[in-house]
Amino acid sequence: MMTSKTLLIAVASTLAAGAITASAMAQSAGEAMSASALASQGSKPGDADGAFVTMSKFSEPDGEKMYRRVCAGCHMPDAKGVSTGAGFYPALAANKNLMSSGYPVYVVLKGKNGMPAVGAMMTDQQVADVVNYVRTHFGNRYKDPVKAEDVKAVR
Repeated sequence: MMTSKTLLIAVASTLAAGAITASAMAQSAGEAMSASALASQGSKPGDADGAFVTMSKFSEPDGEKMYRRVCAGCHMPDAKGVSTGAGFYPALAANKNLMSSGYPVYVVLKGKNGMPAVGAMMTDQQVADVVNYVRTHFGNRYKDPVKAEDVKAVR
């Protein structure tokens, strides 16, 4: 005889499996339909604005542009972060954790908590540039610049 807890788990598992299957089928159909449209525009699936058309790395030429493209969406344009709503994104403005240059390099490369390892899509120089930008703006005045070699050593 099934207990009510066992029955609840079985029902939940069945519903979850059905939802996953339906989602996968819908996603597969959507990818098939959009792949040809993306190919005609020179984009790849998952690349809405064409950032990866010619390479698998971001193409921003400096730390400020990289921050605006990659970081500001969560940490906000003013780097003050968000602590209410759908998530918690720590402030980078006047952040004492940035004092040690190795810390932001590590976080950008490896991720931390909910932050993905966005540095995997950047060159060593781009990681150094964005870390240096954040460490010298938004009320941060850290003078010891990160070099591409420093990033490579952590990567």
